[in-house]
Amino acid sequence: MRAPQEVLFVNQSSVEASGAQPTAVKRAAVVGSGYMGGGIAQVLALAGLDVVLGDVDAERAEAARRRLIEEAGRFVDRGLFEPGAVETITARLSAARSVEAAVSDVDYVTEAVFESREVKKAALARISGATAPSTIIGTNTSAIPIEELSEAVEHPERFLGVHWMNPAPFVPGVELIPGPSTAASVVDTAEALMVAAGKTPARVSDSPGFVANRLQFALYKEAVRVVEEGLATPEQIDAVVSNAFGFRLALFGPFAIGDMAGLDVYAASYESLAAEYGERLAAPELLTKTVEAGNLGLKSGRGFLDIPAEDAAALVAYRDKAYAALSSLRKKLGPAPGL
Repeated sequence: MRAPQEVLFVNQSSVEASGAQPTAVKRAAVVGSGYMGGGIAQVLALAGLDVVLGDVDAERAEAARRRLIEEAGRFVDRGLFEPGAVETITARLSAARSVEAAVSDVDYVTEAVFESREVKKAALARISGATAPSTIIGTNTSAIPIEELSEAVEHPERFLGVHWMNPAPFVPGVELIPGPSTAASVVDTAEALMVAAGKTPARVSDSPGFVANRLQFALYKEAVRVVEEGLATPEQIDAVVSNAFGFRLALFGPFAIGDMAGLDVYAASYESLAAEYGERLAAPELLTKTVEAGNLGLKSGRGFLDIPAEDAAALVAYRDKAYAALSSLRKKLGPAPGL
């Protein structure tokens, strides 16, 4: 594994080399040039798009453009962006005098304003009123239902949720959330754009929090409850999570982990949890039915995931190698400052 300072960001040349650039989007706008919007703008510029920043006024958009170029230089120095990233972003990133000017002549818009229903609806109304009907509009909302936000959008068939993760340049996952009116071709184009930008998109259904934040906030709520009950301190909980199941989650999702551990083990553990905490931590009905059907995961050949029997040994070997490599990387990185 490469040392941390040698980790390179996926840029346009590496994306093209992979053959993953099946998108007609050539020019994009980002409305809301703060931390998330700025990171998204950097990623899109490095993926080969011309990107226009729009914000409350020309001064703020221009200040953001300068900040993002300077930040890219620091990322290059730290080995997080590839050499040439500053030049690419400088050439491709521009600032507009207004939101309307930013979006008037683009193929795709990312709305990344403050996470407020009122603020987002107002921004989306301005954006959709100033764009061509064919311009795709993606909102970076973390939890607001797309159906609700689509009410503010003219031609909502070109509107969808495109939920990036923080920090946008370095976290690969992006949720794609179509609304009730979203055209299938719009989702296809957004997905192709995310792949071209080096991201790993996942299509999910429209519901508050979508998938990522519904799971993340469920964990956070339970962690706070553990503190409230006096069972552990925040520091102790972070140590447990980051060095136990959270360590595994860096490489596998919960269903893969469960199938490898054995769903019968999970079901038995839920019995103990339910005895203490009641229905809140009782076994989910679908898990119980899956175990009763004899589908225990990798050990039985089938669980929530259908992992071919001939791949079982290779999967376990990969898992062990991946965990060892991640452990080695964490040792090289050392402890996080202040934690």
